[in-house]
Amino acid sequence: MTIALVGGSLSEAIALETDYLSMQDDLLTQSSGDLGQVNSVFQLRDVAPSDWAFDALRNLVEKYNCIVGYPDGTFRGNRPLSRYEFAAGLNACLQQIERLIVGGGTDVDAADITRLRALVQEFEAELATLGARVDDLEGRVEFLEDHQFSTTTKLEGKVIFAAIAGTGGAADDDQVTFGNRVRLNLDTSFTGEDNLRVRLLAENLNSPDIGTNEGTLGFAGDNGNDVEVDALVYAFPIGDKLEVAIAANAGASDDFASTVNPFLDGDGNEGSITAFGTRNPIYYLIEDKGIGLNYSFSDKVNLGVGYMAPDANDPSGGNGLFNGAYGALAQLHFTPSDRFELGLTYVNSYNLSDTGTGSNNSNLRELTGNTVDTTANSFGVQASWSISDKFVLGGWVGYSDIETVDGTAAVTDGSAEVWNWAATVALPDLGKDGALGGLIVGMEPRVTDSNITFNGASIEDPDTSLHIEAFYQYPINDNISITPGLVWLTSPNHDDSNDSVVVGTIRTLFSF
Repeated sequence: MTIALVGGSLSEAIALETDYLSMQDDLLTQSSGDLGQVNSVFQLRDVAPSDWAFDALRNLVEKYNCIVGYPDGTFRGNRPLSRYEFAAGLNACLQQIERLIVGGGTDVDAADITRLRALVQEFEAELATLGARVDDLEGRVEFLEDHQFSTTTKLEGKVIFAAIAGTGGAADDDQVTFGNRVRLNLDTSFTGEDNLRVRLLAENLNSPDIGTNEGTLGFAGDNGNDVEVDALVYAFPIGDKLEVAIAANAGASDDFASTVNPFLDGDGNEGSITAFGTRNPIYYLIEDKGIGLNYSFSDKVNLGVGYMAPDANDPSGGNGLFNGAYGALAQLHFTPSDRFELGLTYVNSYNLSDTGTGSNNSNLRELTGNTVDTTANSFGVQASWSISDKFVLGGWVGYSDIETVDGTAAVTDGSAEVWNWAATVALPDLGKDGALGGLIVGMEPRVTDSNITFNGASIEDPDTSLHIEAFYQYPINDNISITPGLVWLTSPNHDDSNDSVVVGTIRTLFSF
């Protein structure tokens, strides 16, 4: 706070900062930044030698060093002030002169001392009140430090506008489509360490129809833009080492376990534009309702375990929390350094063998119209290495052993091996702070070996398709980014008889 006083050699113009009143402004009025100490009167760009108080200001700067200016280099000497502000300035100047006297200073003018005594008598009541205000402020600061938390709900919004186009595939005509996805997160804490997330969702985005789940966009989905409760997750700590996440709806593996894909896993909002590029597809085998735990053995090793059942709310036979479809995940996560992380993952699932990525054959339940039950044991190795702050290498390998249970006339009992892999490059701050370049090359889930037949034909994929994806996420400002991205699929559906497919999109994200 800058304070100007008028009258006499000392009192013609005094500008100074008081710690307590500045603290009060910060706490109660959230005032602008700290003031800067002035070492020369010429540092104040709105003070000129022709000003009537120029000599007094120069005397206070050079002799007593008790002038401060605003961060923009101004003094604002014409600003009015209250008697309390005057008293605060007077008190601070008294302290400065006292320090000079105690330190043996010889530059204290006797005439200034006389004027100070007169001012102290004049403002005795205000100085006493100022002391009471300081004592009160100290008590309030102590109270705020002891009671910083209050139950608060914060709103976070992520809105996507996207134009999408694809060439090739099942559609008769190549189409350009445009749609949106809106997610509103309401985050509430009850203790200061927990978080209840209620997410509202409305969307009308669809991936191009290319006849396969390969290349599915990570932000695709269509509920007709009807607003619905999507994620409903409560996370809280138990002690210093254990974190718990309970999901009543739309829970996922990343609620309790790292997907080991920094920068690229932005849940469709940021990073990769596809579901495959977002994370190892085996992570999609656990979802919806259940519980997840993450236990830290040390700063470098933690264990994530979780169990989720999509039909946990269905009381009919063969459903519920334990009698229906489920996914159970366990993952050891290692971070030996700030630049390297490794995840070793195992997923056991029943009637959750489809990842929504890869070939039609790898999504066996969707392929057969959910007429066959499946069990699956899946394994994944994921790694990420930050070679530098602007170059991150990563990748994964995933494997699933799927078995059919109680086959039908159309689907025989048997087993299938499904593999997927990817190598990734992330380029943070590419061309601009906050920008991100990304490259993903991999093979989406492919049935490499199987003795299962569907309608008399083997479900083994005959060939290998490559997923090649590139995107560039460019921030317009802190709240808006535009991400053009391209996906090239060779031999779609892991079949060389299919022509290559290219899917392109321009994703615009509004964050608030």
